[in-house]
Amino acid sequence: MAVFSYVAIESSSARQRGVIVAETPRAARDLLRQRGMTIQSLMPHMARGNVFGRRGRHAHKTVAFVRELSTLLGVGVPLMEAVDSIARQHKGPYHTALLKLRDRIGAGGSLTDAMRDQPALFDNICINLVEVGESAGTLDAVLDRLAEFKERAAGLKDRVITALLYPIIVLLMAVGVSLFLMTFVVPSLLSGLLDSGQPIPKITQIVKFASDLLIQRWWVLLAAFVVAAIAFAALLRNERGRLAWHRLLLGIPIVGDMFRKQAILRIVVVMSTLLKSGVIFGRSIQIAQRSMNNLVMRDALRKCEAAVNGGQDIAKALETTGAFPAVVIQVFAVGQASGRLEEMLERLAASYDQQLTISAQRLTAVLEPVLILFLVLVVGSIAFATVLPMLEAANVF
Repeated sequence: MAVFSYVAIESSSARQRGVIVAETPRAARDLLRQRGMTIQSLMPHMARGNVFGRRGRHAHKTVAFVRELSTLLGVGVPLMEAVDSIARQHKGPYHTALLKLRDRIGAGGSLTDAMRDQPALFDNICINLVEVGESAGTLDAVLDRLAEFKERAAGLKDRVITALLYPIIVLLMAVGVSLFLMTFVVPSLLSGLLDSGQPIPKITQIVKFASDLLIQRWWVLLAAFVVAAIAFAALLRNERGRLAWHRLLLGIPIVGDMFRKQAILRIVVVMSTLLKSGVIFGRSIQIAQRSMNNLVMRDALRKCEAAVNGGQDIAKALETTGAFPAVVIQVFAVGQASGRLEEMLERLAASYDQQLTISAQRLTAVLEPVLILFLVLVVGSIAFATVLPMLEAANVF
C-alpha cells in the first residue's frame, strides 16, 4: 500500500487537504471520487520523520490510541469510523500510520491483520490480545485491558528512571566540577609554587599529574573512552555478551533487586492480562518471553516453557530456573492448583508494584547522602591538594 497526499474539493465546495492509502494513484483517485470529491492534485506523500523502526518513540501515542479506540467501541462507534476519528487528532507519520490501519480494515482485513502489518507501532501483546478480542467479540473490553497494561508498564518504567535520575545528575556534577578544577583552577594556583622549586606534598603531586594528563593528553583519554564505548557496544551486540551484562545487572546490590522485581512484575502483568483475555498459558508465556529485555529472565521463561510442555508443574518449572523468588513460585503453585491463576497473578502484581515503588524511594533516600558525600570528598580532595602546599609555603604548619 502506498500513501498519497491530495488536494480536493468536497461536495460542500470546501477545499480539503489530506492523505489517502491506496495501491496505485488511479486507485487513490477512484477512492476520492467515491467520497464525492473533485481532485485537484495527487502526489506521493512524503512524511516527515519515520514512525517505523522505533516503537518506543511513539509508545505514548499508541497507548492513547488503544485507550481511545476502546472508549469509542464501547459506546457503539463502528471500528473504521473510530480509527478515522482518532487519526484526525494526529499529524505527520503517526497520522499516516493510522490511515494505513483504517484502509487495511476497509479493504476487508481485521484489526489484528492491520496491526500485524505495522510491527513498529504494535507489539506482540497488542496483536495477540486484539486477536483474542476479535475472536470472542469483546474487543472493547480487551482494548481497555490492554490500555491498562500499557499505562501500568509506562508508569513502572518512569518510576525506575526517576529513581536513577538523581544519582546520574549528581555523578555528572561531580565529573563536571572535577574537570573544571583540574583544567583551570589547579594549573593556575600551582604554577607559582612549581616555579619556586619548593617540594610539594604527595597528594598534590597526584592531583598535578591528573591535571597534566587532562590538559596535555586529553586525546589519549578520549581515545580510551571511545575504544571502551565501542567494545561495550560490541559486547551488547553479541548474545552471550548481553547475557553476561544482564546477569551482572541483576547481581548489583539494591539496583539489581529492582531490575529483577521490574522484570518479574512485567512477566506477571503480561501473563495475567493475557490469561484474563482468554489466551492459553503456553501462548502467554511465549509472549511474555518476547516482552523481556533482560536475557536472564527471558532464558528462565524459555526453560520454564520447555519444562511445562514436558509435563512438569508450573511452580516446579519456575523453581528449576533459579531466577524467581519463593513467593512468586508459591503464587503460581496455588494459582494452578485452584484454577485461579490470573487472579493470583493480579494480586502478585499489585504486591510487586508496591514493593518496587518502595524500593525506588529507598534507593533515592540512600543514594542522595552517599553521592553528596562523594561529591564533597572529590571536590574537597582537589581543593585540599591545591591549598596544602600554599599553607606549607607560608609556614602555617
